[in-house]
Amino acid sequence: MSPRMRRIAISVAATAMSVTLVGCGALNATGSSDDESPAKGDDMTVGLLLPEKANTRYEQFDYPIFKTKVESLTNKKGKVEYANAEADAGKQADQMQQMIDDKVDVIVLDAVDAHAVADSVQKAKDAGIPVIAYDRLAEGPIDAYISFDNELVGEVQGRSLLEALGAESGITDKIVMMNGSSTDPNAKQFKAGALSELKGQVTIAKSYDTKDWKPENAQANMAEAIDAIGAGDIKAVYSANDGMAGGIVKALKAAGVTELPPITGQDAELAAVQRILAGEQYMSVYKSYPDEAENAAEMAVAKVQGKDIQFDALTRERVDSPTTKDIPAQLVPVVALTKDNIEDTVVADEIYDVSDICTAEFAAACEAVKLK
Repeated sequence: MSPRMRRIAISVAATAMSVTLVGCGALNATGSSDDESPAKGDDMTVGLLLPEKANTRYEQFDYPIFKTKVESLTNKKGKVEYANAEADAGKQADQMQQMIDDKVDVIVLDAVDAHAVADSVQKAKDAGIPVIAYDRLAEGPIDAYISFDNELVGEVQGRSLLEALGAESGITDKIVMMNGSSTDPNAKQFKAGALSELKGQVTIAKSYDTKDWKPENAQANMAEAIDAIGAGDIKAVYSANDGMAGGIVKALKAAGVTELPPITGQDAELAAVQRILAGEQYMSVYKSYPDEAENAAEMAVAKVQGKDIQFDALTRERVDSPTTKDIPAQLVPVVALTKDNIEDTVVADEIYDVSDICTAEFAAACEAVKLK
């Protein structure tokens, strides 16, 4: 287990939750497939389809990390054909058809709409192109899936929110749930995980499925919730990701709230890390994008080259989609990020430098937690 994964595993354990990650050891699989006859050599084209740009992770981390790993695994002979759908399912269908027409060797797909993309996945299958679902479990005959343990993400968020409310919190405390897009299967899993912690502990006064995960939609939803509940009666806000948390903060400030309630998040975006330091957001869920992207690249290259032993070692779990059962999968652990472990997570993993986080505006907050 790498130092990064050891830190994450320890941090998850510290949340007092347990999860069975059968394939965790697959992250650094040592099984050799040198004796196998590769279906193809290093000269390959890997298609990468990512869903949107509102969440900065895709352009800033997933794509460049994935591309670098493919190049390193193929002696720089392999190339990545990349497209971002910008939250448009129709555009993604066109991008996927283009990759099929271009006869790429494998497609790694993070679906805008997991259900709508099923026809495109079938077309790829018919063309003999394997499809690996990345981050979101697409429907259709996909060959493998890699993501984080999404229900655990929601559990970590829900548990953290209860911890922030404190021992004196109870069923009369009203919270708002700002869930992700209804077209994203991950959002359903985040919500289910969070509800497993929150139900019976607090009152969910308002709950929204936020169209396209857009911060401006979350801001509008939050403004509506404030009008309905009253700003002073909202004790906490469950936000499924950091982008929406930013919109929620704007809505609360616009309503005149000066002492913000605990707000969750996900993705450890730079702006969210800074909000956490400033006390405007309670926590985020840190997901190691290098681990997800690098292992996805390994899966894709192994699939193209016919290295079945290596591929199987990377996909030891099994998951079901609405259309396909027993899909080979890898689930990557997550960790709750608060102001107390910024240095041990996003800084230690070189996601951000301290100088990126501790700008002049946040210098005092950084000093308070000895982040330097």
